[in-house]
Amino acid sequence: MKLFRAALLASALSLPLAAGAVYAATPADALVIAQNIDDIVALDPAQAYEFSAGEINANLYDHLVQYAAEDTTVLAPGLASEWTADEAAKSLTFTMREGATFASGNPVRAEDVHYSFKRVIALNLTPAFILTQLGWTPENIDEMVTVDGNTVTVKWTGDFASAFVLNVLAARPAAIVDEVLVSQHVTGEDWGNAWLNTNSAGSGPFVLTDYRPAELVRLTANETYFGGAPAMKQVLIRHVAEAATQQLLLTSGDVDMAKNLTPDQIAALPADTVKVESYPQAAVHFLSFNQKTESLTPPAVWEAARYLVDYDGMTETFLKGQMEKHQAFWPKGFPGSYDETPYSYDVEKAKQILADAGIQTPINVTLDVINSTPFTDIAQSLQAGFAEAGINFEILPGTGAQVITKYRERTHEAMLLYWGPDFMDPHSNAKAFAYNSNNADDNYTATTTWRNAWAVPAEMNDEVNAALAEADQTKRNELYVDLQKKVQAESPIVIMFQAELQIGMANNVEGYVNGSNSDFVYYRLVTKQ
Repeated sequence: MKLFRAALLASALSLPLAAGAVYAATPADALVIAQNIDDIVALDPAQAYEFSAGEINANLYDHLVQYAAEDTTVLAPGLASEWTADEAAKSLTFTMREGATFASGNPVRAEDVHYSFKRVIALNLTPAFILTQLGWTPENIDEMVTVDGNTVTVKWTGDFASAFVLNVLAARPAAIVDEVLVSQHVTGEDWGNAWLNTNSAGSGPFVLTDYRPAELVRLTANETYFGGAPAMKQVLIRHVAEAATQQLLLTSGDVDMAKNLTPDQIAALPADTVKVESYPQAAVHFLSFNQKTESLTPPAVWEAARYLVDYDGMTETFLKGQMEKHQAFWPKGFPGSYDETPYSYDVEKAKQILADAGIQTPINVTLDVINSTPFTDIAQSLQAGFAEAGINFEILPGTGAQVITKYRERTHEAMLLYWGPDFMDPHSNAKAFAYNSNNADDNYTATTTWRNAWAVPAEMNDEVNAALAEADQTKRNELYVDLQKKVQAESPIVIMFQAELQIGMANNVEGYVNGSNSDFVYYRLVTKQ
């Protein structure tokens, strides 16, 4: 039976959808998606940390402020209609939106905000660090988040710009849950965690009505949503692990959208029934040089390296549709990004830079890489390009866990990896790529700078701190652009690409929103024409 099914599937995939063939249709008021969702560990926003969980939560919950479906580049009012910052930049006071209700029918209150933040701090699960960086602890949370009528005041310690705090409050663990409903489902001291991992208690445009791990997720429209009821009365996400099966379901019309197709499958989709949409993602991919390796410490090596990456050659061939050229640490599409790409593949220029600096070649370097596509393909391209200038890479493939463990231990020489922000504020990446005030081996820090043993110049560290504290958002963005220019030109980290996501969908699907990370996937505006 399995052999027959495999043969039948292979035969179906080898043939185009014939003209006039019977084309199945999903319900007009339902969006059906084929997607690999076996990464889900938890759905409670106080615990959820996986990509698929982020997508689902983005449609179940609101925040005080949020990057809304209408424009994922603008931080907009959510459950708060307005807010003010104090002159000392140590607190924000939010006025709650009038008339907003949870899907349960319970009104959204300032007390729900306090409860939601307090439960994240009390549970202290994986994403809690996003809120605890504000100086919140179980001991002080009642003083740091206070309620007065329909207003809630959020306080913090440290020198943070209000804009930074707003971005923290727009992150996943700051989702607002229905205290009245959740309190009815508490077991012991779990704050309703077990129940919220299979149910929802939000005010968002959808309600979780069915979740079967590694099988399906069903969302039902919240008809009372303050932003307007969704046109799709249901969203059904079917767990389909195999990309080939996703392709077959999409081309046959059994699903409206397939999210995990390969470039070859994307290219083979029938244009008469299916379209392909591309979405830049927040992850940036980079090559870095460990400064514990003496031959990689001269800045001339860093500069030459930027001219030995075949950016266009890769993005126009095996990375086409998966990545685009991007050479700065903050992804494009968000305030504070720097989108210029001044470097191109130029072997002769790289050779001249090395010669002018008196660098002796050949330089032999090991390059650690995750043993899967597209990483191994990128590594081979780098190996060929760098060899032209006398820098020889010995590629060391390993599992993701092996490569990342080696990176964290600072025992690599060169490393090919990627980085994504924990929340959508430029400081999240500025700290990772432009800050390292203590380069000691015993000062483990989850940054690319420390992991590459790069003792960042003091003035750059100061600029990161200044950008974090800058109250004027225009000036703040300018500081981050300046930081990106400096890292782009003067660091042992060569940023090469920004990830891109391609999704196949039926031609009649309109209004789907997929921002630069999983927290910005929205179904509320979807219609079928």
